[in-house]
Amino acid sequence: MKNFFASRAGIIAVGLAIGILAPLLQFWGNPGNMGVCVACFERDMAGALGLHRAAVVQYMRPEIIGFVLGSLGAALLFRDFRPRGGSSPIVRFVLGAFAMIGALVFLGCPWRAILRLAGGDLSAVFGLAGLICGIWVGTLFFRGGYSLGRSQQARPAAGLVMPLLMAGALALMLLFPQVPEEPQSGVLFYSVKGPGAMHAPLAISLVVGLFVGFVAQRSRFCTMGAFRDVILFRQGHLLSGVLALFVAAAVVNALLGQVTIGFEGQPVAHTQQVWNFAGMLLAGLCFALAGGCPGRQLFLSGEGDGDAAVFVLGMIVGAAFAHNFGLASSPAGVGPHGVAAVVVGLAVCVYFGLTLRAKA
Repeated sequence: MKNFFASRAGIIAVGLAIGILAPLLQFWGNPGNMGVCVACFERDMAGALGLHRAAVVQYMRPEIIGFVLGSLGAALLFRDFRPRGGSSPIVRFVLGAFAMIGALVFLGCPWRAILRLAGGDLSAVFGLAGLICGIWVGTLFFRGGYSLGRSQQARPAAGLVMPLLMAGALALMLLFPQVPEEPQSGVLFYSVKGPGAMHAPLAISLVVGLFVGFVAQRSRFCTMGAFRDVILFRQGHLLSGVLALFVAAAVVNALLGQVTIGFEGQPVAHTQQVWNFAGMLLAGLCFALAGGCPGRQLFLSGEGDGDAAVFVLGMIVGAAFAHNFGLASSPAGVGPHGVAAVVVGLAVCVYFGLTLRAKA
């Protein structure tokens, strides 16, 4: 049966759906201009597990769980579940960690950069410019022969590891639900103030996550891939979905009164534009070298890609490092060691790009 979501109309439909649902999640309780942010939500999950103790960003985000399980459902239903792995896993883990650090210097993943702009945050322009430049640098390495090597077919049990981990995270939420005004419930930590305390109802967040995971797996939706394909191949298929996401989010934000145009006073954002650019330059380069944006990595992990799962775990660990070592930004500006982390991350990425080449 023909896959509608793989068509131009299908990818636009997926972008429109995400662009509508993300502002609605904000309206229902998620943080401002953060209806969906893969990096921020994985950071919150790391906090919920106690991997970092930044009290304002601790919550087991159901959207992330839904992305993986929804992707798994689509892959199983359409016989697209393909367990695989073994393509430079330690490199992917490091790329995931530095991608998270770069994203937390900017304060958002590619999805949130688009949503920030759709909400009127003009600082997002610098973040998107950095993202595109980072992806462009990645394409230079591709042309030079950069490759992480081929993945190998794996057993079904290996492909189910990440979905099982996410199912376990959901079970923890149900076993240890949030207690009003209490910072901890059993083994889980919950923010009582700040962005981590702002969330849509669990059931709504989970259903939205499952839906987005399902349709994104079918459409291969990827923000990094959208810009990479335009730069490398002059193909705008994936970009049409990204543009649809922005347009839909801008319209819904306007209808809900969630637009404030300017640089100052934007929710969970800072105005140090050099580091907004540099943070997303690092993140974009990491996404390019790893082969997908953070959302795409979640969807791939749901369909059995163990290498994508390693990248996701690298991002979660990177979030812990970012907050435990003062690398993450806040609305007050870049963290005390964030600049050094970006510089080191860019150097590591350049090293990977120059040395990891396909065999002749």
